[in-house]
Parts: sequence; structure tokens; C-alpha cells
Amino acid sequence: MAVEIKKVVTKKELKKFIRYNYELYKNNPYSVPDLYDDMLNTFNRKKNVAFEFCEAEYFLAYRDEEIVGRVAGIINHRANEKWNKKEVRFGWIDFIDDREVSSALLETVEKWGKEKGMDAIQGPLGFTDFDAEGMLVEGFEELSTMATIYNYPYYPVHLEQLGYEKDADWIEYKIYIPDAVPQKHKRISDLVQRKYNLKIKKYTSAKKIEADYGRAIFELMNEAYEPLYGFAPLSDGQINQYVKMYLPIVDLRMVTLITNAEDQLVGVGISMPSLSKALQKAKGKMLPLGWYYLAKALFMKKRSKVLDLLLIAVKPDYQNKGVNALLFSDLIPVYQQLGFEYAESNPELEINNKVQAQWEYFKTEQHKRRRAFTKKIS
Repeated sequence: MAVEIKKVVTKKELKKFIRYNYELYKNNPYSVPDLYDDMLNTFNRKKNVAFEFCEAEYFLAYRDEEIVGRVAGIINHRANEKWNKKEVRFGWIDFIDDREVSSALLETVEKWGKEKGMDAIQGPLGFTDFDAEGMLVEGFEELSTMATIYNYPYYPVHLEQLGYEKDADWIEYKIYIPDAVPQKHKRISDLVQRKYNLKIKKYTSAKKIEADYGRAIFELMNEAYEPLYGFAPLSDGQINQYVKMYLPIVDLRMVTLITNAEDQLVGVGISMPSLSKALQKAKGKMLPLGWYYLAKALFMKKRSKVLDLLLIAVKPDYQNKGVNALLFSDLIPVYQQLGFEYAESNPELEINNKVQAQWEYFKTEQHKRRRAFTKKIS
């Protein structure tokens, strides 16, 4: 039977769009499902503030009335303006191992993008950098994280056969927690703290950190990530949304802020216990027991031995001056106390030498690679 592409119009169809990923990967031991309610909010034009500067359409592929693939087409006008490009993004792409299906999905996004005046397609990317991005090309037998995409090995093969080329690669590391803060690391930390009159700030109240530095954390992220691939600055609406969304659920022991003599935020490190196993057990649902698995992973003593590095950002004026060493000199004893064995770096651009240099004093293992593809729209 021929492949038929249908645009998602109704809420019932959107639910099918979200659920297709769960069905395709339900028996896969490495895939980590998103929370269903989070996905509903992400795709909701009224709830996701990224629609202030994005437009999107969602498509399902059918064969003989059975869903065999999905894809989102996204145009981030802010990113296009920043990088002076006319690119349509594809994201949330899944398909069976059938070239006819993958081709039909991507051709649909290409056509939609061309109708909107775009001349190239890139992805997989989301609305913003807070969405998972990059197609896995190495590390298919490694457990995914809540912040990344898992896909079958045939996905990138299809992309290459369809004429897509590498646009950017991200690499990911296991970073093993040392028995003590490395001596060279400690010396750099002490030196940079004295030289630049920096202070380490810790909080025990989510409301207090939100009041003092909630917006500043994400404004710092805008500054630090500004030159990175595809980045578009977070809007005021997004910052407000993310402050409310993320700060209440993090373990504040694993949050370190660095300020200068003027009490200006110059560095931030935020990490949390891995939720990968908990999300697998929850199967994308908070009810009936999903909330329990997530709460157990976050707050109970017998938590995962793995932690996720969610956000490491340093103000551009202070980069390459040892501020990262100061962050980890504070965080490593916390990781030791909580019994973590290693951290997942999550994606780092392979050309971002500044980021990778911060791991030189640690035992590391580069275990995953993911890729953004691109193609001219003819």
C-alpha cells in the first residue's frame, strides 16, 4: 500500500502523534520516553511560549490506516533572523525501516518549508535549544537521557540515502566522579576565586533562588550559548516559563552559582540525578505510578548512580579563566556525598573545545555521537 501523509489537526490526532514514539520503542531497553503531558504542552500553540516566534505543523504517515511514521515541521523565525538563513526544521521524527515512509515524511516538511519561503531544511531540531536535538549516529547500545533523542540505527542511513548531509555533530561523555577534587583543579579554583573576587553561592530554598537569580540564570545562558549552533536567544516569556518549570524540581545541593564582587552572576552549574530508568518505568505517564518513580529517582536515598549535567554556563568575559573549575570544585564533594559514580555530559558540540577542555582532569569516556543533517530545498 502507498504511504499517505496526513496533517495533525485534532487533539485526538496529536495524541496519536505523541504516542507513536512510545509504541515504536516500547520494547527498546535504551530509549527513554518523554512525559506525555510535557509533550502535549510542547506542541500546544497556546502553552508553549516558543510560538511567539515559531510556527509549526505536525504530520503522520499512514499505510493501510496504520501509523508508520511521524514528523514535525518547524520554522524558528528568531533563529533564522539571527543566523541570516531561511531554514525549516524537522523534529520529532520517527519511522519504520522503510525508505518510502521516511522519504514521504521529509518531502512533506521540505514542501511545507518551501511554501513558506525557506531554501534549506535541517534537523532533527526542536523549537528551541531546550528541546532535544540531533540524531543518534553512535552509541545505540547506551541508555539515553531525558534531554536527548534515541533512535534506531537505520534512521541516519535513511537520511544519507535521501541526500541529507552532516551539518553539525554533538558528542557525549561519561565523566567519572573522582575520589577527590583533582589537585590541579583545586589550585586553579583557589587562584581564580582570589584573583577575580568570586563567590560561591548555595541555596536551600527554590523560592529564594528564583527571587534572587531565577531570571539571571537563563539570561546568562543566552549570553554563554549565543555563538553555538542554531541558538536563538530565549524570550522573556520563555525565561519566565523555564524559571517556573525547572527550579522547583532540582535538588539545590546540586546547583552552584558563582558571582563577582558586584553580585553579578558569572557562572552556573545545575545537575540532577538521572531520570532515565524512572521515565522508562513510568512509560511516559505520571499516573498511576509515574510520579512515584520520578520522586524516588529525585529525592530518595537509593537513587541512580548516574547524574545528568543539565546546564553549565559561564559569562563570556569569564570563560577560559577557570570558573568551570570553581563550579566543579564545589559540586564534586556533593556528588561524592550522594553516591554518584559518573555524570552524563549530554550533547556538546564537537567543535566546542572550551567545553571539552573542562574535562581534561577527569576520567572520561566518549560514548555517544549525534548529528544534525541539512539539505537544500529544490
